Amino acid sequence: MDPLVLGVDLGTSGVRAAVLNQNGVLLYSEPASYSAGLSQASDWQEACSRLIRGIPNTLRQRIAAIAVDGTSGTLLACAVDGSPLGPALLYSEACPEQAAQLEQLVPEGGPAASCSGSLARALRLLKQHPQLQLLRHQADWISGWLLQNWRWGEEGNNLRLGWDLRHQCWAGKLNEQGWTASLPEVLPSGTVLGYVDSTIANALGLAADVQVVAGTTDSNAAVLAANPAEHDGVTVLGTTLVMKRFTSCPIIGPGITSHRVGGRWLCGGASNSGAGVLRRFFSDPQLEELSRQINPEHDSGLSYRPLPSVGERFPMDDPTLEPMMEPRPVSDALFLHGLLEGLAVIEANGWERLVELGAAPPKRVITLGGGARNPQWRRLRERRLGCPVQTNSQPPAAGVARLALQALLG
Repeated sequence: MDPLVLGVDLGTSGVRAAVLNQNGVLLYSEPASYSAGLSQASDWQEACSRLIRGIPNTLRQRIAAIAVDGTSGTLLACAVDGSPLGPALLYSEACPEQAAQLEQLVPEGGPAASCSGSLARALRLLKQHPQLQLLRHQADWISGWLLQNWRWGEEGNNLRLGWDLRHQCWAGKLNEQGWTASLPEVLPSGTVLGYVDSTIANALGLAADVQVVAGTTDSNAAVLAANPAEHDGVTVLGTTLVMKRFTSCPIIGPGITSHRVGGRWLCGGASNSGAGVLRRFFSDPQLEELSRQINPEHDSGLSYRPLPSVGERFPMDDPTLEPMMEPRPVSDALFLHGLLEGLAVIEANGWERLVELGAAPPKRVITLGGGARNPQWRRLRERRLGCPVQTNSQPPAAGVARLALQALLG
């Protein structure tokens, strides 16, 4: 029977697996939550193992290639054999104490120059674990676990660590540091890295010759799953809020990342805010019930900045930016209305920022993620964005699986 491909999406709150056939049709998709949280690599591994073993055997035995995406910027200090030396530093953790050293290492700026970037977290990890031998992002670490070889890193996951995509080298003075050897050997997304280690394949119930393909970031995978047209923008309404679109050339600016995916430039940014803020106050059933009480054709009269904590990455790169979610009205529905409006403002400002830096304004925004199912939020966003908003139900895991499929078909 025809071989299949597997995409593994490591998101903020959990992992999802997606199996596609050679026509790109989604045959199977299943989620798993983290048990101990995003910072524990052992939890990433356990969730991935559980998901892969849970794929029906009739499908699992036909898997010929795997690609993995992960949260961009979640960084782990490891020993040479990939063993974690402690918890990962999360994508949302800014390191303002590293500002002076960042200016010395990458004086020309770029994605790695921000205190909210991976390079700042790498400098903090070097102080916490001076004996570290490897620095690896979440997706690269899981790919290394499958291979039992942590040598490689995918280029998109390493931009904010200092990888210069245009010149194909580490930026600034990174190659001159005593810890340079801890950085990965960087390869483009879609590159075949090798085969799943035989012991791992046996434990997961996979065939003996499954290829591991370099994946991408979780937000890039979501864009690939949406399959946008040239005039479309893509917003991912997950735990965080991500805005991206394909462009004719890379866009440069604070908090902006420009990736090369499938031969095209994919540019955008990710806010620290998102649906994760909503779940601090309301359960999913409450969100559904309260949303029905909102009239999205009217403004709430509130002005909120719904950040989960101090600090923002995009549309403004400011590690000191404070949340604003007060005063809270007596009505929970009105409070939710204000939060949703605040998120819509962040999204609108994000698209405006991308246009300022050279991107064409989107004529339509395709939305993915849990928040995309909320019709009141969608209408609030349409009013704020001034363009149609369309929902796409394909999970990011299906997007990264497309990279595995591309590699398999050659």
